[in-house]
Amino acid sequence: MDPIAVLAPHVAISLVGIVSGFVLIRDFLHSRFRSSVIWIFLAFTTLTSVTGYLFLRDHVVPSHVVGGIALLVLVPTWLAWRPYCLFGRWRRAFVIGATISQWLNIFVLVAQLFQKVPVLHQFAPTGSEPPFGVTEGVVLLLFVVVAVVAWRRNRASTVRFD
Repeated sequence: MDPIAVLAPHVAISLVGIVSGFVLIRDFLHSRFRSSVIWIFLAFTTLTSVTGYLFLRDHVVPSHVVGGIALLVLVPTWLAWRPYCLFGRWRRAFVIGATISQWLNIFVLVAQLFQKVPVLHQFAPTGSEPPFGVTEGVVLLLFVVVAVVAWRRNRASTVRFD
């Protein structure tokens, strides 16, 4: 498949997943779950990983590995939402799975920015330099904090479903 023909839809799908992921995380932090936001996030995040495999390579590249991990994380996250309807412990499993999925989206976004944006690329041309590592580390730390706060706020008695 022509990589140029796949690129624009893949990027658009990814951006919808990322934006809806931030809306979903904001909802988590307010102990609220909206089916429309959950549906958009899960569908577009899944499509992001799947369409990433349309960029054919003759060998496995890091994006294939991240996409595989993302799809594995999404399985219990989808199950927690449907069919288990965020009941009991599935609610927290969903919060953690969705937060990890969003972190993976942002991990790839940061990597792409360092690879494609000249101003950033000069600081980490191979992706193994300290500016790239520090940036990814800060992003990971922020997501760990969000996950912990969301975990604590999403007890059965405090959750709102919209």
